[in-house]
Amino acid sequence: MGLLLRGILLLSACTFTAGSDFQLGSKPSGQSVFVRQSNSEERAAKIAKRSLLPAWLAPSPNHKIKRRSAEQGDSCQVLQGYNTKLADNTHGFTFNDLSGSVSLAWVGDGTGVILALTTFQVPFFMIRLGQSKLYRSENYGKSFQDVTNLINNTFIRSEYGIAIGPENSGRVILTGEVSGGHDSRIFVSDDFGKSFTSRDLPFVPLMQMVYNPESSNVLVVLSASNELWLSEDFGTNWKKIHTMVCLVKWGRKNTIFFTASINGSCSDRGMLELRRTTDYGNTIKTVASKIYSFGLGGRFLFASVMTGKGTLRMIHVSVDQGESWNMAQLPPVGHEQFYSILAANDEMVFMHVDEPGDTGFGTIYASDDRGTVYSKSLERHLYTTTGGDTDFTNVTSLRGVFITSVLAEDSSVQTVVSFDQGGEWVPLRKPDNSKCDATSRDPDKCSLHIHAAYSTAMRLNVPMLPLSEPNAVGLILAHGSVGDAISVMKPDVYVSDDGGYTWIKALDGPHHYAILDSGGLLVAVEHSPTQPINQLKFSTDEGQCWRVYNFSQEPIYFTGLASEPGARSMNVSIWGYRESLLSQYWISVTIDFRDLLTRDCQDEDYVPWLAHSDDISDPQDGCMLGYKEKFLRLKKDSVCWNGRDYEVDTVPTPCPCTLDDFLCDFGYYRQENSSVCVEQPDLQGTVLEFCLHGKEEQLQTSGYRKIPGDKCEGGTMPERKEIDLSQRCVSDLLGPIMIDKRPSKSVPIVITVIIVMLLSIAAGVVFVKKYVCGGRFLVHRYSVLQQHVEDNAADGMDEPLETNHSHNGKIEFHDDSDEDLLE
Repeated sequence: MGLLLRGILLLSACTFTAGSDFQLGSKPSGQSVFVRQSNSEERAAKIAKRSLLPAWLAPSPNHKIKRRSAEQGDSCQVLQGYNTKLADNTHGFTFNDLSGSVSLAWVGDGTGVILALTTFQVPFFMIRLGQSKLYRSENYGKSFQDVTNLINNTFIRSEYGIAIGPENSGRVILTGEVSGGHDSRIFVSDDFGKSFTSRDLPFVPLMQMVYNPESSNVLVVLSASNELWLSEDFGTNWKKIHTMVCLVKWGRKNTIFFTASINGSCSDRGMLELRRTTDYGNTIKTVASKIYSFGLGGRFLFASVMTGKGTLRMIHVSVDQGESWNMAQLPPVGHEQFYSILAANDEMVFMHVDEPGDTGFGTIYASDDRGTVYSKSLERHLYTTTGGDTDFTNVTSLRGVFITSVLAEDSSVQTVVSFDQGGEWVPLRKPDNSKCDATSRDPDKCSLHIHAAYSTAMRLNVPMLPLSEPNAVGLILAHGSVGDAISVMKPDVYVSDDGGYTWIKALDGPHHYAILDSGGLLVAVEHSPTQPINQLKFSTDEGQCWRVYNFSQEPIYFTGLASEPGARSMNVSIWGYRESLLSQYWISVTIDFRDLLTRDCQDEDYVPWLAHSDDISDPQDGCMLGYKEKFLRLKKDSVCWNGRDYEVDTVPTPCPCTLDDFLCDFGYYRQENSSVCVEQPDLQGTVLEFCLHGKEEQLQTSGYRKIPGDKCEGGTMPERKEIDLSQRCVSDLLGPIMIDKRPSKSVPIVITVIIVMLLSIAAGVVFVKKYVCGGRFLVHRYSVLQQHVEDNAADGMDEPLETNHSHNGKIEFHDDSDEDLLE
C-alpha cells in the first residue's frame, strides 16, 4: 500500500497507470505542490440509517440527544469581533524569486517546521536550465528564512521533492543534481532542516529515497540503470544489492521486497521474480516467480502471477511474508485487465477486478480475514482502464464507511456508500436543504452524488477530493451534486457530521477546504482559477454557519490551501502569487486561529454520540460490525479549543449477531433490497472446493461468513465449515529459492536439493493433475460477470476515455474508439 510518511501533505489528485495490477486508490504521499495557474491547468426501523431502499424513502433521523443547544440562528451570532482577532494573527510573506512552482513539506508533528522548495526550470537545447531555492519556517509558515546557502545553491530535482523521515525523526533528504546533470548528490539533515550535509551518490536515482519505516537510518532507492541500492547510515555509504530491479517496497520488520528481471527487461511483465531480503541484502530469497506485479496491504502480500494459460493472471496471497502462498478466490484477468487493491488493513482486503474489454468498470470483492476467500461486494464499480481513476474513498472519520461510484446501465456515474465495510451499498441521502437538479427524472426523488478522482480526471471544476480525518469523528467534506447522477454543472460543497448518513449543503460552488482542531474548525477558500481572491471562510459548527474574513487588502491569485497533516493545527496557509508589470512572485498568508478560540473545551462542551444510530436511547440501534461505539463529541455551538492533545475516546459495546454481521459466502450473493444471501444460479448443486495452504478444501455453508473484524457475540450464527479433503493442490508459483550473497561451500548441495525439489514438484503435479486448483478451481466459474478471454486477444493501446455531457447535465461514461478521440 505504500509508505505514508507522517508530516507530509499532498493536495493534488493522484493518477495511476492503466493496465498495472495493484493500482492503489487515492493515497496521500509526497508533499504539497503548488503551481501557478499560468504553468498548469429487523430491518425496517433500523434501515433508517442503513437503507437498501432509495435514500429518499428512508425515514428521517430523530436524535434523542442533540449536539446543538441553541437555535442555528443564534449560533451564527456567537463569534463577535473575530475580524480584529484574526487580523492581529494574520502573517504575510513574499518570496522574492521567479520560480514557477513551490513544494511544501512539514518536518515532524507539532514542530511548526515547514520547508518550502521553489523551482524554476526551462529546457535549453538538449539540457535543462533551472534554479531552486529552499526556505524554512519554524512557526507554521508565518515567516520563512531563505536557507538556500545550506545546499550550496544546488538545483534540487522537484520531481523527487523533499523526502521526510518517518514519525518525528527530524530527517530530511533533498536530491540534487551536480553540474552537467550526469551525477547526483543528496543533502541530508537530521535536525529538522536546520543544517544539511552533502553526499555524492555512486548512481543516478530513478526515484525518491525510501526510508525504512522501522529505522530512518536505512534507505533504499532504485538507480536509473535499475540497480537496487541500500544505505544503513543515512546516505553516507551505499551498497548495491541487486541489478535489474523493477519495483521495490518496504515490508514489515526490516523486510525488503522487490521484483527482479531474469531477462534484463522490466517491460517483460509476467516473467519477473519476487525476491525478499530480511538482512539488508546479505541473503536474498526468491519467494515467487512468473510475477506480473506485487503489492502490500496491511499484513497481506499480494502477487499477480501468470497462470501459464495464455495471458491470464491470478492473485496469490501470503500472510507470512512470502513463505507460503494461497491462491485467492478471484476471477483471473487478461492482458487488458488489472487488479487493484482499493483498501487493506490487518483484517481484510477490498480488491477491484476489472471486467474484460474497455468497459470502464469492474467488480469489488471483499476478502475474509486470510485475504484468500473473496465475496462479491459491488458490481459495475467505476474504474477507468485508461487513467486508472476510481472514486473509492475510505471515510476515516467513522469505522466501516466507504464511498465510491458505479457505472449505471445508462452510462451515468452514480455514488453509493457502504456503512458496514462492503456488506451493503446504498445511495447517499439527499440533503434536506438541497433540491434535485436537472438530471433527476422525479424532482422530489434523487440522491447526493460525490465528486472524487474520476471527476478530477475528467477535468471538471472539482479542486479537492472528499476529506475526512480520524480525529474528527463523523466529519466528511466533499464536492457533490443532487440528482439522479453526478452532474457536470458547477459542484457545491456538502458536509456530513455523522459519517455519511445525512448531509447538508454547506457552500455554494467549488472550494478548497481543510479540517483544523480535530474538527472544531473548518476553513475554506473559493476556487477561483481566473480571478484573484482575498477571502477565507471558516466555521466552528461543522459547516452549518460560515463566516467570511478578508485576509488581505490586495487579492492574490490562489494556488493552494495548506495546513499541517493530522487536523490538529490552528494555523492555515493560503498560497498564491501576485503579478507586477514585469514578473510574478509567490505570496504566503498564514492565519492563526488560536486567539479566536481562546477558551479550552471543558467536559460540559461535549455530549455523548452513538455512531451509526438515530436514537442513542434505543438498545437495538447503533450496532455496526458487531459492536456499538459511543463517542464524546463537541457541541456544535461550543466555540472552544479541542487542543493538540485531544484524543478520540470511544466506549465499544458488543452486540448479538444478526445477518448484518455476515457477508455472502463464497458462491452466494444478496439480491437487491434483501439481506438474505442466495446461491448463485450457475453454482447451484455444485460442490464448492478451493485450494488453501496447499490442500483441497470443501466448503459447506448456508451462504454466510462473518465480516472480518466483526465482533458480535451470540445471536444468529449461520453454519459454516471447511472440510479438509486430504488432497494436495498446487499453484503456479515456483518453490522459493535462497540466494546467499556471502561465499559458501554449500552451494553445490543447495543446487542438488533444488533440483530434487523441482523434480518432486513436477512428479506431484502429474500425480494429482485432476486435483490441481487450475483444473477444479472454483474461481474460474465463480463470477457471473466473468467473460471468456480469448488467448489470442490482440495487444493494443487503450483508447482515451472522455465524458459526454448530455443535455440534462449528467456525467456519462463513454469508451469510444473513434480516431478523433485519440490524444
